Amino acid sequence: MTRQIMKRRNGQQSILQRALATAATLALTAAMLCTPASPLTPSAHAEISSVNRGDVIVIAFQTNWRSVARECTETYGPEGVGYVQVSPPQETITGTQWWTSYQPVSYKLDSKLGTEAEFTNMIATCKAAGVGVIADAVINHMAGADRSGTGVAGSKFDGEGNFPAVPYTPSDFHDCTENIINYSNADNVQNCRLSGLQDLDTGNANVRSKIVDYMAKLLDLGVAGFRVDAVKHIAAADVAALKSELLAKTGLDENDFLFEQEVIGSTSEAKEIQPVNYLGTGKVSEFNVNARLKQAFNGDINSATFGLSGIGTSSSWVPSNKAAVWVTNWDTERGDNALTYKDGSRYLLANAFLLAYNYGQPHVYAGYYFNNNDAGAPSASTTQVPDMKCPTDGSQTSGTWQCTQRWTAIRGMIGFHNAVAHTKVTDWKEYGDNVVGFGRADKGYLAINNSESPLEATFTTSLPAGTYCNVYAVGDCSKTVTVHRDGTFTATVGAGSAIAIHVGAQPATWTSTSLTDPTDPSWFVQQAKADGVDGKAPSLISATAVVAAVVVGIACIGVIVVVVCWRVRRKARS
Repeated sequence: MTRQIMKRRNGQQSILQRALATAATLALTAAMLCTPASPLTPSAHAEISSVNRGDVIVIAFQTNWRSVARECTETYGPEGVGYVQVSPPQETITGTQWWTSYQPVSYKLDSKLGTEAEFTNMIATCKAAGVGVIADAVINHMAGADRSGTGVAGSKFDGEGNFPAVPYTPSDFHDCTENIINYSNADNVQNCRLSGLQDLDTGNANVRSKIVDYMAKLLDLGVAGFRVDAVKHIAAADVAALKSELLAKTGLDENDFLFEQEVIGSTSEAKEIQPVNYLGTGKVSEFNVNARLKQAFNGDINSATFGLSGIGTSSSWVPSNKAAVWVTNWDTERGDNALTYKDGSRYLLANAFLLAYNYGQPHVYAGYYFNNNDAGAPSASTTQVPDMKCPTDGSQTSGTWQCTQRWTAIRGMIGFHNAVAHTKVTDWKEYGDNVVGFGRADKGYLAINNSESPLEATFTTSLPAGTYCNVYAVGDCSKTVTVHRDGTFTATVGAGSAIAIHVGAQPATWTSTSLTDPTDPSWFVQQAKADGVDGKAPSLISATAVVAAVVVGIACIGVIVVVVCWRVRRKARS
């Protein structure tokens, strides 16, 4: 944006601020004169936030409890995030690598991510912000057979099946001590060891009782549910028995908490370990989504074979109401089957699509930048992960946090997702190579340009006529589009960018004044700073005139009310 335009905008903002202050003073005076004192009520903003609370889950990978609590108050709650999924809270082996969190040695709630007291405080803080905490539960196995010693909280263990802090003994584990070698054999997958991890015999009532006690305690502390790790390695009958016993112990109904199961499906594997076997006990991860998104955004999003329109349409996929979906998570970002932050605009566009589409329960992954697949959280020691410090230079430097939940487009698309909840996909249309637009009934519309060139087009929506903020592009509503009475709008979608508009984001009600967030990648900031309204010259005068007219109107009404009330009181005294 040119300096001249910036100067004009700053000057106009200063005038508006003074006018608003005057109007506010007059309104307050009128209220004091004409209305009786009454108890304070919750703000409209707070009420709206509660009503609009969504189902989006942010995966706060390897983030300690103090930092999660802070984010619930500062980001997750205000932005309408429904849940935050945290890394495993139980005591594990020591080590800086991220995977040490998936080798438990006890069910004590003292881990690298914090103490039980900090964990409890985090749950309460997040709940107060309207955010539920989902605990990652590792119940298929304990630490690897190649390890022995003490965990991060001092509990002893060995590679022979002895975990006295639980307690578990060798008889609590499956007899098979070999690693899994044949995924077409369910017995091999569910009774042998996953990468050397000591495999718990979940068919054993004693083992299930220990797991149930652990999960019941988490529920008692207030968690909103679980993401259960490595479920395909547990027999479906054992999972059903475990959940039934958990419900009996807690007196809860199965709908009282979320139960998400990690099951990586593959048609080449045994039928007993396919996702369909676990639909009766809860939601199931649908890894076809991240694979399809990578294929589409790395090629043509409109492909008849692997394009976006085919997501969720196959009968072999998990039904939408049971599907847990994401663009990436900590496992897939270390493989080759998902888009990651390293894919730049394609990664962000894929997240926008997932949050705008109507398939599954969307997850937003928030991890850290790395160049080594084993790398643990930034500055982690063998027993502790320090507080998360979000970056501010946009460089995406290895060894620093991503803080994806704060990115401008992610914030905007979470709001979009909440605004269009429970509506169908409408107005799907291809607008050129690698460009598509679709709506969510009369609540929202997303246009994606996955090509290398900007595209100007007239898009057809079902939205009411009006001017809308592009919540993908900027955080301050400085980029807008105007929908006409026939539901169309004409705009330019930048290369590798998008236009996302919804009924809850219009200039008259928009409050954020930040163009971008300090955590945004530098390439996104450059996009956002481009002059104009979706590539066109900005019209600051008209926007300011409208707001100024409203302010003047409010001030005039305030003056009239003050005068009338003063005369009424004067007459009453006489």
